[in-house]
Amino acid sequence: MATEPERRPELKDLEALLRSSEERPLADFLEEVHPADLAEWMEELDEAEALRVLGALHGENRTELLSFADDSVRESLLPHLSAKELTNIVEGMPADEVVDLLALTDEETTNQVLRKVDFERAAGLRELASYNADTAGGLMTSEYVAVGEEAHVSDAIKEIKSEEGPAGEEEVGVFVIDPAGLPVGYVSDRELLTTPIHTPIRDIMETDLISVPANADQEDVAHLFRKYSLAALPVLDPEGVLIGVISSEDIHDVLEDEAEEDILRIVGTSPREQTKLPVLVRVRHRLPLQALTVVGGLVTAYLLGRAFPDGGDTTDILRYLPIIIGLAGNVGIQSSTVLVRAYATGELSAERENSVLASEILVGCLIGLVCGTATFLVASYMEGSGSAPNYPFGFAIGGAIAVSVSWAALLGCLVPFTCERIGIDPAVVAGPFLITLSDISGAAIFVFVATSLGLSG
Repeated sequence: MATEPERRPELKDLEALLRSSEERPLADFLEEVHPADLAEWMEELDEAEALRVLGALHGENRTELLSFADDSVRESLLPHLSAKELTNIVEGMPADEVVDLLALTDEETTNQVLRKVDFERAAGLRELASYNADTAGGLMTSEYVAVGEEAHVSDAIKEIKSEEGPAGEEEVGVFVIDPAGLPVGYVSDRELLTTPIHTPIRDIMETDLISVPANADQEDVAHLFRKYSLAALPVLDPEGVLIGVISSEDIHDVLEDEAEEDILRIVGTSPREQTKLPVLVRVRHRLPLQALTVVGGLVTAYLLGRAFPDGGDTTDILRYLPIIIGLAGNVGIQSSTVLVRAYATGELSAERENSVLASEILVGCLIGLVCGTATFLVASYMEGSGSAPNYPFGFAIGGAIAVSVSWAALLGCLVPFTCERIGIDPAVVAGPFLITLSDISGAAIFVFVATSLGLSG
């Protein structure tokens, strides 16, 4: 008889344990949790709870947690680790990850850690830290396996086994170098495992190597990986000497980040995990696109007013309709894009749905309030007579914009949320459907609110 699969630990189980006072069950529970899950859960815990979790972890478990954790989690935990504890953690990390981690600490702590690690490794870490994060030097690891041209397969395997720590764990194959340190060949891990051990390395190595200088841009590096389906890419100094290796795993993150950055910038949001940012920070990131839309809409309204000076109140209302169509579409697409991306990447877990939806709607409402206020001030003077502003008109238009944009933000959140709940891919529906719906309903709300506030035809 088939047994039911064991239930995976969940965030609610961790929260229940944290509410208890027993430390030992917490440590036992954490042994069953995958570090990637735990790193994600840490973002939902307050500082005291996060520190209890950190205190219950030891050795490799701490290293794995910090390897998977976002920078926000790392920044909150690192100040509570001593230099000795941090040294133990970085000794189990690949060099490129160590550099990223130490970049989040103060200079004094970094120097204390580097003084405690092996001298040769410390020198390599300092060199890695000198490169720009967006270059090949910032992506590479200086811990790799290299052998000479006269080596045999057995020598390469022994070299891999002799490497201690992260260098021996990197799955990037073996590079063959000449006496000057210049790369002349490459052998994959699979080739080493399937070739007789007495075979000379030169007989099986690939000699058509593609390499990059340390200052190459990460987008150019990603293009090479994608074009040639590379497993690893050697990084050279100005003299052509091998100084580091970039793995396909490292470049996968770059490709994903670049794609997400482009998509989010197209819709006018910051290329960061928006659902994890404070509300006011999100508003600040998204306002520039909306400000441009407001300016364009006001210019359009002014030009239409000059073209039809005697159109009447109804025409006055409709002259401001392009603002709401633009704003409603922009705000709705921003909210939906953020949520669709969050669902697709796993950033938005079931436990965070309600809080994320509420914060995204609040972001849209604040944007609507800011844009409505700006339009109120400008429209009051545009529609005034002489030097006397027409505040009732400006208030009606500004209020209508605030309500319409808030409604568009609500739609931008509810459409992908509903699609996710009923099993439809949000990315398919949230684009054209949302734009059409927000334009029609936003325009209707705009006219209704404006006329209700005193601008009747």
